[in-house]
Amino acid sequence: MDETDSPDERILAYLRDRAAGGDRYFRAKHIADAIGLTAKQVGARLPRLAEESEDVEIEKWGRARSTTWRVTPQ
Repeated sequence: MDETDSPDERILAYLRDRAAGGDRYFRAKHIADAIGLTAKQVGARLPRLAEESEDVEIEKWGRARSTTWRVTPQ
């Protein structure tokens, strides 16, 4: 990725680490709690990161009360 800011890097680092450990499904609020951002901040960045990320595949998976994201290491 070109020019990413610190929140983007924190989100990607969290997703890389958790996906490598076997986790595959995430919600923005759980990511936010783990890395110190708000769910709104994470949720706003995930669609862009899904398009730009080269080391993890981020896919909008389902929507119940909040969107679930499926993350697969590349």
